[in-house]
Amino acid sequence: MVLKRLKKQIKFHVKNIINTLFISIPSSTVKNRCKKMARKPGSMYRYVRGQPTTRREYIGGVPNSRITQFVMGNKAGEFPVQISLSVNEKCQIRHNALESARITVNRTMEKEIGIANYKIQIRVYPHVILRENKQATGAGADRVSQGMRSSYGKNVGTAARVQPNQKVITIETTEEHIQQAKIALRKAGIKIPSPCSISVEMNN
Repeated sequence: MVLKRLKKQIKFHVKNIINTLFISIPSSTVKNRCKKMARKPGSMYRYVRGQPTTRREYIGGVPNSRITQFVMGNKAGEFPVQISLSVNEKCQIRHNALESARITVNRTMEKEIGIANYKIQIRVYPHVILRENKQATGAGADRVSQGMRSSYGKNVGTAARVQPNQKVITIETTEEHIQQAKIALRKAGIKIPSPCSISVEMNN
């Protein structure tokens, strides 16, 4: 009798061990563990590849652009000098990078010369819709991720597709504030995924 009980207990424990090792984890628990998706780096969207997706009337769930303003400073003022930040390479600039550059240049100019002595204009708009075939990370992620099945991806943001020597940001100001405008544009150029150049022109 004792041997039979021991055999039953051993079988029971062995079955439990096998179940914990080989039975698949329920998808609901895996999804809860893998809710956080790894954020992809901006370098994935920097280069221009293929045709752009821009027709929003055929696409649902496009995230709103983070750019809140396209003209800042003294909007009604007229200034003799125009300083522009241009990209040297063909690339895509994500909307959050444009917003970061806008905040940087506006904050620098407002601090240095005052809001009444300049006018800033963002010259590009993020029309291109970016997609991402999201992959789960964490424990049991391989059970949730579908690999290349339905890999067209979901909308994750927007970007502006720019050409070489295209102007991205323009500052209009007076001649005595050219140096401050150059410094502000140099700081904003760090946020943009392309080597940039600064040009100074006179307004007609």
